[in-house]
Amino acid sequence: MTKSVHTQVRAPFRADHVGSFLRPERLKQARSQKENGEITAEQLRQIEDEEIVKLVEKQKEAGLQAVTDGELRRSWWHFDFLEGFDGVEGYTPEKGLQFTGVETRKRGLKVTDKVRFNGHYMIEHFKFLKSLAGDAVAKFAIPSPNMLYFRGEFEEGTYQNDEELVDDLAAAYQGVIQALYDEGCRYLQIDDTSWAIFFSEERRKSMIENGKDPEKIAALCARAVNESIANRPDDLLVTMHICRGNYKSTYMTSGSYEALSDIIFGGLDVDGLFLEFDDERSGSFEPLRKINRNDLYVVLGLITSKFGELEDPEEVKARIDEASKYVPLEQLCLSPQCGFASTEDGNKLTEEQQWQKVRHVVDIAEDVWK
Repeated sequence: MTKSVHTQVRAPFRADHVGSFLRPERLKQARSQKENGEITAEQLRQIEDEEIVKLVEKQKEAGLQAVTDGELRRSWWHFDFLEGFDGVEGYTPEKGLQFTGVETRKRGLKVTDKVRFNGHYMIEHFKFLKSLAGDAVAKFAIPSPNMLYFRGEFEEGTYQNDEELVDDLAAAYQGVIQALYDEGCRYLQIDDTSWAIFFSEERRKSMIENGKDPEKIAALCARAVNESIANRPDDLLVTMHICRGNYKSTYMTSGSYEALSDIIFGGLDVDGLFLEFDDERSGSFEPLRKINRNDLYVVLGLITSKFGELEDPEEVKARIDEASKYVPLEQLCLSPQCGFASTEDGNKLTEEQQWQKVRHVVDIAEDVWK
């Protein structure tokens, strides 16, 4: 699908960001009060609104051209959204997700019926963000359809095979994407941690031992994404953020993009890729050689969101220069490698450090792309 020049010029921006921000203390307290029955849902929403107004202003002040609501209304980056489809319900499993050295809070998804789009409560979340954006671009992040495939517990009889599920997921996503577009969304980010399973030799081996063919599953995941965005209007820019996990400054897995480079860099119909490159867990830039499109942007996640220390700007510039050996500089951008709070728990840095990181991205990008 050919994209308009106007869209390509506007986003992704040279200095961009993944979207989630640390939850302000006031909001954390209000959420706790709501859970304890001390305030109403409407009172909580009012506090969310007020904190999002402040957050959008802070993003603009930091020099960002795309603004998000920081996912301040969400507890998790993916579960909350996926529960908005018919046929999907949240539940409390026996265990949380296993990250490096830590287990998450217990939260899961059950697929109890066919997955359908029948309106979605987060459309209102986007409308509120759009009303605040002004001259900035209102960017909205949603989880990939693949997250339901990998995270959902499917009740017996809901789906006969993976292909049938992907058909329904794609249709549901087409519905919600069109609804967001109708409300003015022109910059959509799809977040996907499922690809990281294929980067890890250990995880691939585990899939094979469980009777799954990694290559077939990866192709199925690419189909789920591509069909979900197949009908998007020409002026809707769609990027994908690929991550190896982000929970309280820990990660879930490691591995180079090489194992899946053909699909990620040559088989996804997105306009841009936000890629983790903040440490050795992501491997080298060499897999970027597989990019064969001059209209695919790569947003280099060279600034870590996991810790507060600022990276040496000259080292970051040197890494951008290194990446430009594989992808032309005009197709590169810069961002933190992930959000600052993929869940409401947040990463281990202060709000002041968070904004220093954002300004660091903006300052370096202004130097590199003068």
